[in-house]
Amino acid sequence: MLLVPSLINRGYILDLSETCSLARWLAESGFRVFLLDWGTPGEIERGFSLTDYIAGYLEASLDALRSETGQNPLLVGYCMGGLLALAAAQRRAEDLRGLVLLATPWDFHAIPGQAALGRAALMTWGPLMDLMGELPVDVLQSLFTMVDPMATIRKFRNFAALDPESEQARAFVALEDWLNDGVPLAAPVARECLGAWYAGNTTQMGAWRIAGRRVLPQRIELPTLCVIPAEDRIVPPASALALAEALPNVDVQRPKAGHIGMVAGRSAASRIWGPLRDWMRDKAVS
Repeated sequence: MLLVPSLINRGYILDLSETCSLARWLAESGFRVFLLDWGTPGEIERGFSLTDYIAGYLEASLDALRSETGQNPLLVGYCMGGLLALAAAQRRAEDLRGLVLLATPWDFHAIPGQAALGRAALMTWGPLMDLMGELPVDVLQSLFTMVDPMATIRKFRNFAALDPESEQARAFVALEDWLNDGVPLAAPVARECLGAWYAGNTTQMGAWRIAGRRVLPQRIELPTLCVIPAEDRIVPPASALALAEALPNVDVQRPKAGHIGMVAGRSAASRIWGPLRDWMRDKAVS
């Protein structure tokens, strides 16, 4: 399988530590796991669009994996990575066994205020993006903080009550290190995400295009699993459900978990990873 993370966070959230790693857990379950690392936008990538990442880097990774293994893989996308995986799956369905979408948004207007958020962010940060060629990490962090401004206070208050030597405290530090190790977005990609996705809802409207071709989940007949965490604050469940409803060959799992907890929580293996493994074995491998 090829794990596809978001462009705006480091991919190692899927391999956070020896004791908290979706990638390692799946490998121990018998899968051969490859994790795509997008890296940080350099001089070339600052001019990239989503088409460059999907039709370029992602599909090149898929080709390399198939050459290495001689097999068609499962494509597993997390959050924004799910949207990239979805577009690649439509383009390369014949080269895949199945598609898994973890907390993947689709209807960006499923909750009020998203369109205004996208337009305001572009108006505020557009000139900076033009100057730097990217949307800086600090700006991205501030946008996520707006989802739940008190979350930081709550989590550090809880951390202060932990034994510093405990496994729970070490896990907290590992996760915080990842959260503060973000990646800037290339300016053209940031404009697509904020303007087309958030402001225009081009995904749900059937107007999002990769390499000139509309991305239409209705045309993806691969066995597909949508895992939609019920307590997700980053990707509202209604947004992800809209995608599941558009896919013709889909199963849906709705575990009680949050956006990050589904891949790095203490109960993730039993609540999310086990059913995910079972589906992949049943629907896409056997």
